[in-house]
Amino acid sequence: MTNISQLESCEWQVGGMDCAACAGKVRTAVERLPGVEAVEIALMSERLRARLTPGATSAPELERVVTRLGYTITRIGAAPPVPVLRRSQEHDHGHDHGGAPECGCGGCGCGAASPAPEAAPEATPEATGAQPVPPAALWMRGPKAARLFWSAGGLAFAWGVALALPALAAPAFALACLGALFPVARQALALARTGQPFTIEMLMTVAAIGALMIGAAAEAVMVVVLFALGELLESIAAARARDGLRALARQMPETALLELDGQLREVAAASLLPGQILRLRPGDRAPVDAEIVEGVSGLDESAVTGESVPVTRGPGERVLAGSINTEALLRLRVTRAAADSTLARIARMVAEAEAAKAPVERFIDRFSRWYMPLIVGLATLVAVLPPLLTGADWGVWIYRALALLLIGCPCALVISVPAAMAAALSTGARRGLLVKGGAVIEALARLRVVALDKTGTLTPGRPLVTDLLPAAGVSATDLLAHAAAVEAGSSHPLARAILARAAAEGVTAPAATAARVIPGVGAEARIAGALWRIAAPAAGNPQAAALQAEAKTVVELCRDGVPQGLIALRDEPRPEAGAALAALRGLGLDSVMLTGDAEAPARALAAPFGLAVKAGLLPEDKCAEVTRLSAQGGVLMLGDGINDAPALRAADVGVAIGAGTDVAIETADAVLMRNDLTDLPALIRLSRQTLRNIRQNVAIALGLKAVFLVTSVFGITGLWIAVLADTGATVLVTANALRLLRYDPRRAA
Repeated sequence: MTNISQLESCEWQVGGMDCAACAGKVRTAVERLPGVEAVEIALMSERLRARLTPGATSAPELERVVTRLGYTITRIGAAPPVPVLRRSQEHDHGHDHGGAPECGCGGCGCGAASPAPEAAPEATPEATGAQPVPPAALWMRGPKAARLFWSAGGLAFAWGVALALPALAAPAFALACLGALFPVARQALALARTGQPFTIEMLMTVAAIGALMIGAAAEAVMVVVLFALGELLESIAAARARDGLRALARQMPETALLELDGQLREVAAASLLPGQILRLRPGDRAPVDAEIVEGVSGLDESAVTGESVPVTRGPGERVLAGSINTEALLRLRVTRAAADSTLARIARMVAEAEAAKAPVERFIDRFSRWYMPLIVGLATLVAVLPPLLTGADWGVWIYRALALLLIGCPCALVISVPAAMAAALSTGARRGLLVKGGAVIEALARLRVVALDKTGTLTPGRPLVTDLLPAAGVSATDLLAHAAAVEAGSSHPLARAILARAAAEGVTAPAATAARVIPGVGAEARIAGALWRIAAPAAGNPQAAALQAEAKTVVELCRDGVPQGLIALRDEPRPEAGAALAALRGLGLDSVMLTGDAEAPARALAAPFGLAVKAGLLPEDKCAEVTRLSAQGGVLMLGDGINDAPALRAADVGVAIGAGTDVAIETADAVLMRNDLTDLPALIRLSRQTLRNIRQNVAIALGLKAVFLVTSVFGITGLWIAVLADTGATVLVTANALRLLRYDPRRAA
């Protein structure tokens, strides 16, 4: 077995894959090559990934195989990008005037950091400075448009000959058919050599040649022309679907204004490094994740969160890549390189989500593998049995069998699921609803229970200290100071609240050592040799019970096990919590709150919403509860993506709430980027609408094929109608999937 570390990982852009059947042809051909492993194809992003064993198939050899199948292929990452830097002069209003010579990496003394080598980005008109090509011009320039033009031209020529010289009609139509069929037959033979004899190209070739042999030359050329038209329509529909996925990439500016030695330089965004200072002018889009150093302005974060209303940000607050500065000049400090920005990770996640096939998609793939051979076998029986058994006319039944062959193309069926899934992923991403693949969408549509964390999820996670109740002989100041000392090393919301209260009152915390957080319990530290611990108060404490009855969270500070006092905090529910929970009930879902908080405050907070509660849970208890709920049906766990990680993993679907947090994006099955609970029912609506769309697509694909299968066998419809039906089904299915791009799950009832 080859060591994985010895394999060369490669990635290509493949053009011409307009349906799942196309992607399957490329995958099968590549997988059959010696030394090629881990082949992955993303249809909507047109990417091919594979690992090559040194000394076996080389990258150029793989590319030649794909090219022979009729697709274009370009290696990605063949050369690192070269950033362009220009010196700009700054006036008081912060505008850029003029440019200087280009610079690659600081060799001219500009001092700009050289970018690390990385995969070259896909060339775009914007990147190269070329004028963008209108979408219409793109398909009109393509090979499929050329094929349609020449085949239609041949058909027109043959008709002209037939009108002028009727005696030459048959050879003219035959010549036109052979000319139009040549590229199709060549592709069919190339696929057959890769072990794929049952392809639409082969069926088309057999049908057209068979029609010529039985004297239906005019119909044969019509079949090939309609096939070329269908291929072009598929290409246009697929391009529209891909536009939704590419929209995220277009949100990223390619240059940025970098402060360097008191001057501004326009640099490539890909060259930016954490710590560098940028200027973001009104109307500019942030090229990377950053934090504000100076200035206050409104930011349109719709590219990331889907929320079009600008939010005001000031010094110390973060700016997400793709956000548009709407008001005033800002100075920003880069916090992440462009390749690691929130928007870049979102785009990468959406593109990679195609690999996570839903169970229904895997079933359709398996079904399509035996569907075409079955149709070929059925067509053979139709051609042979009636003439042999009843003495029927061979020409009639061969013609009907050829029409039946054309019904065997499974394109509409196999595109029905990935087209809808890709549209749903794109729609969700544009609205801040990130889903990691079709499997998650299908699981979301089949939920029964929603489990929610409390702090940071049902509440914003910003509690405030409401009460300080020191024990006898202890002052409120000492209680707060020692509590702040113990919590100094914790990032828990309750710890931050205690530290904020101490800072607001000017209380200085004593020095602490050996501080540590005890997950699910509290925190402890040593102060002047004594062990101080903050944890939930012991059961039966009347003061704590009274405070908890007011929906307050109570912690107790102890010194060597001796209580020093109570601290009460309250975290109000999110304003949208009631609407979100009501929407979940309207979707037929049960909801339960899982929290480590005490029973009384948890129930007091949940009571206005009619929400079931499981309180006093440690992280492992939450995980066990989610596992128990999952055994009874689909369960979704909504948490902050950090403390709730075990429960998120145990759920059928783990959803993190938190705009752009690393842990949320990397570990959860889905992410609500807006920090808005109403996005959860929106996410579920989107998933249900997607499954409805898929069911419609499958019904269209199988229904049309069933109808025309019967009409072809009984001679009601002929060859060109069969091709038109197959093409029409594919276009209808794709168009129906594209409706999801306009679907707004937040507005749906």
